[in-house]
Amino acid sequence: MKTTVVCGLLGSGKTTFIRNFVKQGSEKTVVLVNDFGATGIDGEIFSAGGIESVELPSGCVCCTLKFDLITTIEKIVREFAPKHLVIEPSGVASPSGVLEALESAGIKTVTVVGIIDVVEFIELFDSGMYGSFFEDQVSLADVILVNKTDLASESSIVETINRIESINPRAVIFRTKNAEIREPLPAVSPYAFARSAGSHGHFHFSTMTIRPQTIADLAVLTRGLGDLAQGKYGTVVRAKALVRTEQGPYRFDIVYGKMDCIPFEKDVEYSRIVVIGQELDEEGIRRMLA
Repeated sequence: MKTTVVCGLLGSGKTTFIRNFVKQGSEKTVVLVNDFGATGIDGEIFSAGGIESVELPSGCVCCTLKFDLITTIEKIVREFAPKHLVIEPSGVASPSGVLEALESAGIKTVTVVGIIDVVEFIELFDSGMYGSFFEDQVSLADVILVNKTDLASESSIVETINRIESINPRAVIFRTKNAEIREPLPAVSPYAFARSAGSHGHFHFSTMTIRPQTIADLAVLTRGLGDLAQGKYGTVVRAKALVRTEQGPYRFDIVYGKMDCIPFEKDVEYSRIVVIGQELDEEGIRRMLA
């Protein structure tokens, strides 16, 4: 069974890449999703696109869910017998910690795909906000997507690529929009666990999970989540939602002050909103959503 781990900071484009990647392939593939919130969202996004997925919500695969990861992989092999297992860890999980957890699960070789948000990379890297996370991600990746190139200047793209190549000259680099590459992943030498190095664990952000019980008014909800994106309720590094509204089901994505709102392609089983950040005004957020 081939195994691919797709790493990237919150909002870099992991879910979008996996949807595109799996749809282009012909072999039986199962996606194992590790959402950080108590209620998973990405699994339903994959299912809506006809992709088989299994969720590991509420925790991190490189620490609190290591045992669950091992037993879930065994279950996937037994029940699905996939040719390819794609794993999407939480965007706050350390790549090296994830790889060591996989080694504990008996998976000895892994192809690592790293996804970089070119709009934010240089500023976040230089700020040191995420410590050694970026070096860990970049140094362990076999393939790196420099994503969102349609939103960045050429100078920012070149500077990002130069920085990546200085950290990991062996990686195969793609410039991408919407995390899409229109060809199979190149043949690479999969990650060897003997090379493992880097930080472990995940970042200690506050996480909120809200399950609205009523059908939302789309305009009112959009205004409220817009305020959330702009920092009215604390520093939000990532928020995502699947919500039933009077205008139909909608999906929201918030990344560093930017919000996308698009109709969802199928009915939502139940509404849920996950917010990840620092110094969150949880009471204010719940009051706004109520």
